Amino acid sequence: QVQLVESGGGLVQPGGSLRLSCAASGVTPRIYVMKWYRQAPGNEREWVASITIGGRTTNYADSVKGRFTITSDSAKNTMYLQMNSLKPEETAKYFCNLEPYWGQGTQVTVSS
Repeated sequence: QVQLVESGGGLVQPGGSLRLSCAASGVTPRIYVMKWYRQAPGNEREWVASITIGGRTTNYADSVKGRFTITSDSAKNTMYLQMNSLKPEETAKYFCNLEPYWGQGTQVTVSS
């Protein structure tokens, strides 16, 4: 059974930075894709970024390109999301995904 545990969320001022982590356990393939999504209250869940663990291919939503960086440590089965220049509208719960599994999410609040 795959389990995903996110951490690193919190309150940050506009323009600030946060680094999210997602630790995966129970994963057996050597190469797989992990993704970050976010969901604000009243909105649909939206894809933010993805990375191929073991392959290092990355992709980003246009809205975060140049500000967010997705990385991974395959030895630890952990994925990270470095978020810089955060905006208030990016306040949301951020979720880790490894199909078909989801983490419980970590709250990111961008506010002064």
